[in-house]
Amino acid sequence: MNLKDKRKTISVSPEKLIDTELIQPGQSLPLVIKPAVDGIKLATWSASNHEWLGTKLLQYGGILFRNFNPRDPGAFEHFIQSISKELIEYSYRSTPRSQVSGKIYTSTEYPADQSIPLHNEMAYSRNWPMKIWFFCLEAAEQGGETPIADSRKVFQRIDSKIKEQFIQKKVMYVRNYGQGIDLEWENVFQTANKSEVESYCRSAGIKFEWKDGNHLRTSQVCQAIATHPKTNDMVWFNQAHLFHVSSLKSEVRESLLSAVKEEDLPRNVYYGDGSKIESSIIEEINEIYQQSAVTFSWQEGDILMLDNMLTAHGRKPFVGQRKVLVGMAEAYWSQEN
Repeated sequence: MNLKDKRKTISVSPEKLIDTELIQPGQSLPLVIKPAVDGIKLATWSASNHEWLGTKLLQYGGILFRNFNPRDPGAFEHFIQSISKELIEYSYRSTPRSQVSGKIYTSTEYPADQSIPLHNEMAYSRNWPMKIWFFCLEAAEQGGETPIADSRKVFQRIDSKIKEQFIQKKVMYVRNYGQGIDLEWENVFQTANKSEVESYCRSAGIKFEWKDGNHLRTSQVCQAIATHPKTNDMVWFNQAHLFHVSSLKSEVRESLLSAVKEEDLPRNVYYGDGSKIESSIIEEINEIYQQSAVTFSWQEGDILMLDNMLTAHGRKPFVGQRKVLVGMAEAYWSQEN
């Protein structure tokens, strides 16, 4: 008998090639995955184990891949494609980003001394990515962490009276573009063609009004909470605390309100019936996000994968250079009217 003809295919479970641990004792988020042996190519391994990864992502809400050492944006994009195939473009933008390559973007380009509150990506709209990835090319000298929080726990911790009010009324986002303060509408909609903007707004259920001097105002009523399509978990899913006028620093807020009416602010948020959201409620929601935050230090080469509905993310201020890239996939459209 020829022994060469008696080869057997050996099935290796995902756990045999990687080690898993939690980022901190007592924290269920994120799950950390590291290679247990040398020479593992992350994209190849993930393509063979995407179902296992999907199960773990739904369980934990976030996975941190560490010590796999992807080298560049192309490797990052290839890894995302091994799990979700097609990446999506960052459309209907709310923050400044630059396209790096393909559909890989820089993380939000706010000044280093500013923090970005915890939020779910594009929760200010009726469509959003189900998955989002962050790739640390260069960790900051100090700070620059990407805190994350379980959106299920955030929902559970919010006072039932507040939740009920938001569930009944929903959330209305009002944006004014073209005043040299916030993003121009050409950047937000990624076109200079007004007809294309109008077409997008109609399809997305966004009300729009062209103002004098090429200015644009939009308003849209969106969900305050959402139900995850796979786990059926209820999650706090809006950006009222980011858009609310009280989120601005006091000197910035006073300066803006001395120059424009409240309805002309670059961005603001109301209950879905147009009534004002109390600043005290926004403060309470912000406090719950802070209580729910899990923070870890970036290491170069880290990739953080989040279920965008189950897990919120933010950014801490930093010192020095910081390069974190972002990719998104699996567009989801809310069925709410």
